[in-house]
Amino acid sequence: MGRDAIWTVPNILTIIRILLTPVFVMAYTSENFNLAWILFAIAGLTDALDGFLARIWNQRTQLGAMLDPLADKALLVTSFICLAAKGWIPDWFTVLVVSRDAIIIGGLAVLNFWGVDVRSRIKPIWISKFTTTAQILLVILVMLSRTFRIEMAFTLSVIIWVTAVATAWSGIAYVKRGFELFAEESSEC
Repeated sequence: MGRDAIWTVPNILTIIRILLTPVFVMAYTSENFNLAWILFAIAGLTDALDGFLARIWNQRTQLGAMLDPLADKALLVTSFICLAAKGWIPDWFTVLVVSRDAIIIGGLAVLNFWGVDVRSRIKPIWISKFTTTAQILLVILVMLSRTFRIEMAFTLSVIIWVTAVATAWSGIAYVKRGFELFAEESSEC
């Protein structure tokens, strides 16, 4: 794709998702929860749609490959911090999610500094995709249960634990892959 190809529909959807994050936070902190969960749901839909469209329209770009995970992390980390601040999800769970993302981003930065072409050598894995989907679902369900006062404590508890296990599993998988790449680069030197 040429230089002008960065303005693809999938990339525009990803940028919209990034821009929705502060609007979600403003709606949430002003306790306009109806608007907050609707914005989060729209952002979640753009996440599914941008990847789908990039594949079927063959509009994958380097910009999209960098912005998509950034948009996911910004929205989800911000959402979990907001939910934990209200006491709607456990603090330990939020620490797990934020720590995993910080470790992954830090690891990618170190690998990149070390000279590893992380864009071509680290691809999303199925457990990471599952984790992102579970995290999005969890935020939507928490927001819906609080907004409409729907009792679903058991369901949310199960989803929190499933999501926690998936979050830890995907974090471990990425750390393992990072160490493998580091060892490969070290042996080539």
